[in-house]
Amino acid sequence: MKKLMLTILFSNLCIALGQVKTEPYRFIEDIFLQIDQDSTPWKYQIGATELSFSNRYNDALDIWDKSGYKKSAATKEDSLFFKKSKKIKAENYILEQANKSEIIIINEAHHLAKHRTFTQSLLQELYNNGYKYLGIEALQDTLINKRKFAVLDSGYYTREPEFGNLIHEALTIGFTLFGYEALNGKNGTEREIEQAQNIQKFIKKHPKGKVLIYCGYAHAYENDYPHWGKAMAGRLKEIMGIDPFSIDQTLFIEKFNKEDNNIFIKLNTSNTPIVLIDNSGKVFNGTKGKEQTDVVILHPETKLINGRPHWLTQKKIKYKIPISKLANQESYLIFAYRGNEFENNGIPADIVEINTSTKHNFLYLKKGTYTIVIKNRNYTIINQYTVNIK
Repeated sequence: MKKLMLTILFSNLCIALGQVKTEPYRFIEDIFLQIDQDSTPWKYQIGATELSFSNRYNDALDIWDKSGYKKSAATKEDSLFFKKSKKIKAENYILEQANKSEIIIINEAHHLAKHRTFTQSLLQELYNNGYKYLGIEALQDTLINKRKFAVLDSGYYTREPEFGNLIHEALTIGFTLFGYEALNGKNGTEREIEQAQNIQKFIKKHPKGKVLIYCGYAHAYENDYPHWGKAMAGRLKEIMGIDPFSIDQTLFIEKFNKEDNNIFIKLNTSNTPIVLIDNSGKVFNGTKGKEQTDVVILHPETKLINGRPHWLTQKKIKYKIPISKLANQESYLIFAYRGNEFENNGIPADIVEINTSTKHNFLYLKKGTYTIVIKNRNYTIINQYTVNIK
């Protein structure tokens, strides 16, 4: 848990580092070189995040694990509990609870794009159930609702393609987005209080409509938390007198080495995020006596389809990059941008790095018109064209 706190405390530093990069999306070789040359204690957290920007999911897992996170011990009790519990599709359970709530808070691990993919899958039904506002901790963009898409300056973590897709989907559906991060680099208790106050102020100005809050890690915790007293969710609950429905996606973080995964991840063979409900009807929300949220989501192990994570390919169309569009180069970064977002510094809907030996030269996209941009190893654009995905 202390490691998670360290990651949160250095988020402002990550923002500063990200903003001076001349290339926000880089070849894996260059990211690895940066990590090797970095002497800071948090270099693996930063490196994993930057790998996620370029859609290198497994590499991000590998680098993150080098921070020294320990393998969780498997117990017979955990295995028995899992087997005896009822497995419910997480999306169905959350949408059922949404009808009973005014505020939903869901968190993410900043290097795991699949958390954003899952949250994106909830948006349409949440909107249908009265959720009209989406507060995003990572968002620093006052023009987002007018522009209707995220740009490189919208935030640091929002540069990741699935985060950009989450924002695009929310705006397309009709959500009003707002940021609520504390100002002036505050950390610890002050940061949690100011985040909660910023959310409260927004809700007071926009009383019509329910609110979905998207945050990182422990900010979604409702109960007492070391060094903070209470996290943002707990502070918001206190100052507003409203009990939010809180969702944790980060209790069991996927590891690069599958043998190191928590037993709950290993046992989830459903290929979809689930929640557990015991024989008494109680939903699993953490180790007894250490519960922090209303429910814990159990994501399955990631499987690769055409070299890409299975959750990234769902409800999307596979687009193969024509060989004729490639020059005689060894490596390429290939981007797909919606509409006119490329020329306006938007966030790509998908990115793939390929080379002469790569067999999986596919992008995964929803229906629509895209600008495909191909860069060579020197980050020079060697081809740019439009494609309509049907």
